[in-house]
Amino acid sequence: MAKQKIAVLFGGASSEHEISLLSAYSVLTNIPKEKYDVLCVGITKKGHWMYYPGEYENIKTGEWENDPDCCTAVLSPDAVHKGIIVIGDNDVYLRKVDAVFPVLHGANGEDGTVQGMCQLAGLPCVGCDMTSSAVCMDKSITHTVLEAAGIKTADYRLICRESLGDMDKACEDIENALGYPVYVKPSSAGSSVGVSRAENRGELKEGLKVAFAHGHKVLVEREVIGREVECAVLGNGVQLLASVPGQITPAEKFYDYDAKYKLGTSVLDIPAKITDDEMHRLRDIAKRAYRACGCGGLARVDFFVTENDIILNEINTMPGFTPISMYPKLMENMGIPYPALLDRLIQLATEGN
Repeated sequence: MAKQKIAVLFGGASSEHEISLLSAYSVLTNIPKEKYDVLCVGITKKGHWMYYPGEYENIKTGEWENDPDCCTAVLSPDAVHKGIIVIGDNDVYLRKVDAVFPVLHGANGEDGTVQGMCQLAGLPCVGCDMTSSAVCMDKSITHTVLEAAGIKTADYRLICRESLGDMDKACEDIENALGYPVYVKPSSAGSSVGVSRAENRGELKEGLKVAFAHGHKVLVEREVIGREVECAVLGNGVQLLASVPGQITPAEKFYDYDAKYKLGTSVLDIPAKITDDEMHRLRDIAKRAYRACGCGGLARVDFFVTENDIILNEINTMPGFTPISMYPKLMENMGIPYPALLDRLIQLATEGN
């Protein structure tokens, strides 16, 4: 049987560019070589797409961009092409592929933009489609969908930059509705980028300024005291596997960007330290949320487990695939090692094509 040709996209014009490089390195070094030929396409922070034929080691360090053999590459939106157009110094040629694996985190990659391009191109795309990616990337929309599905989320208020004429009035409204402490989050950024905790009005104002630097909508959520528990979901339609949940004990005040990717000091426990009943309920809620948001392929569903309830925090449609990331660890605990997981994800993307 001929090998399938997979275009792996990495980097991206995103605040999570560096994490994408680490995830992509792990994916590229674990993808089953006997089944797949890989075409590497890197995207710089400025949004320049380049075909990269060099060593995988240089991807995780960012040195790939300096490879003299790099050349411009674009994903053709023409469904007849079904591939990547490579533009060299003296020629232009088409590299056909069977599927696209967008190992991209955050804006301009995990938010439906690239997924929409793949849809136009008629190419299978690993992970969620355009609509579900956009729904899960925008936390305010996620809240709305989950509330309609009867799934409990944290109490929150949405603030748009255009309506923020009076900062003190906005803060007063938040205080009256939610009290303190609260978490201030960009509505459409991942991996806790731009997220801060506020215990008073001064910290709330500063948190709003930081969050608005990442977009025009900001979510302010009431703090939830509970265990941070994550569940990995794999599959399409009704055929879903929800993993045994894992628990994160942050080394810092909360599980922010540095705690996730830079410090490496937070403790991960698989299985989570919750009761069997909580475990069963959480896995069921994870699948319900996955279906409600229209997810496919994979997603990591994050929760707070309090003394009395299970509260869904967020859904990540392209969770981290670094060596310390929870999603591959949870699936390995379910008996699906990393290479087999990548194989399953590609096959889920190409089902019916």
